[in-house]
Amino acid sequence: MTEMNENPLDILPEIFLVAGAVLGLLLGSWLPRHRQWITGALAATACTAGIIAAAVTSPGPAASTFGDAYALDPLTNAGRIIILGGGLIVLALSLRPLHADPREAEFYVLIQLALLGAMVLAGAQDLLLLAAGYLLASIPAYTLAGFRKDGPGTEAALKYYVVGALLGVVMLAGITVLYATGRATSYLALDGALDDTPQGLLAVGTLGLLAGLLFKAGAVPAHYWIPDAVQGSAPPAAALIATLPKIGALAALFRLGAVPLDAEPLPWAALIAVLAAASMTLGNLAAFFQSDVKRLLAYSTISQVGYLLMAVAVAAATGRAQSALLYYLAAYTVTNLGAFAVVCALPGAARIDDYRGLARRRPLLTASLVVCLLGLLGTPPTAVFVGKLEVFTATIDGGYTWLAVLAAVNTVASLFYYLRWIMPALAHSSRPTPPPRESRTARAVAYTCAALSLAIGVTAGPALDLLSGPMSR
Repeated sequence: MTEMNENPLDILPEIFLVAGAVLGLLLGSWLPRHRQWITGALAATACTAGIIAAAVTSPGPAASTFGDAYALDPLTNAGRIIILGGGLIVLALSLRPLHADPREAEFYVLIQLALLGAMVLAGAQDLLLLAAGYLLASIPAYTLAGFRKDGPGTEAALKYYVVGALLGVVMLAGITVLYATGRATSYLALDGALDDTPQGLLAVGTLGLLAGLLFKAGAVPAHYWIPDAVQGSAPPAAALIATLPKIGALAALFRLGAVPLDAEPLPWAALIAVLAAASMTLGNLAAFFQSDVKRLLAYSTISQVGYLLMAVAVAAATGRAQSALLYYLAAYTVTNLGAFAVVCALPGAARIDDYRGLARRRPLLTASLVVCLLGLLGTPPTAVFVGKLEVFTATIDGGYTWLAVLAAVNTVASLFYYLRWIMPALAHSSRPTPPPRESRTARAVAYTCAALSLAIGVTAGPALDLLSGPMSR
């Protein structure tokens, strides 16, 4: 009988989130409305404790736990830290808008459950656990999208749910087919077992599995829900939906490409490369003439996923892919959430023209917006610049030079729509513009994210060294 190596300390960050969610739900039932913020503080404490636990265990050797279903390696630990750090930012953005809301505690609980699902996706190395992580990352996010119960929120939640449920069923069907062909669900058991299986069944199973993960990542062709879901959601929920689930999905795709699907007869790497090219190109083209700032950031997110998929395409071809992906994920998370923090800071400014003359009223907030938008473009010395450089280098090392060239062209093209937002903010407004409603907490978060984007970019060398350890196999 095989020992199951079930040590709860191995999943301490996940346990902190579960405990925070359960205690938050109980506290929310008893606390008066004006003290519901305590559940938000509890959620922030759970995230902070999880980051500390992941950081303490990260220097250890790569291993697995719970019957080899959950990996303990740099990919998992870095994913944990990035997801929980992003969760702290989303919680900070939520405190002011949700203060004294009748369902404030539930909002914080849903955030923790969505973070937990993303973390399970990042560490899963069993198809059944991957499916559980998909559901756990999806269902709370559907609720968060429609949390405001208004027309746009209801539409956002409905579109998000319908697409997610459909592709979730397709994903489960793909997992069933892979189990039938490989006679196992564990990645370690499937590694090599799929080589001699019928290629037709293998293709059907792989494409089904890929459909669900592409939905969570927001990549083409499963990307159509993102603009409507982000636009219709409350800004803090939109920030979470557009950023954090993608971390877990991309880590899951990377692990699949590096372990069970690296040697299969299907052209996995070429397929991911084509999807990366389509995502970055279509995302950029759709963002060109957007005037709603949340839709612009939504299409920008799709293009960013295209760049991140480049590292997934060469997961098995070069040792630089893992550190490039993880660093880019950290840089993207901080920078993208910083841009959403500016949107949260000005809840009355929904369109690009509403930001005209912002530099005169709020110079520091405008500077943060410029840093985050140019950071998403990949301008030095921001963190995304180093991330793109590392991903481009890994892609060339992996033999996909054409993809790196296309990504460089798309990066230059994306300057157009980022400048469409930056220029009005820096321009002098000829008409008197009343100061919009503002959130001081969101302004502080925007300042912090912009500073972190610069700081992570400057300290890239040590960070990349920490992210380059071996994966669990």
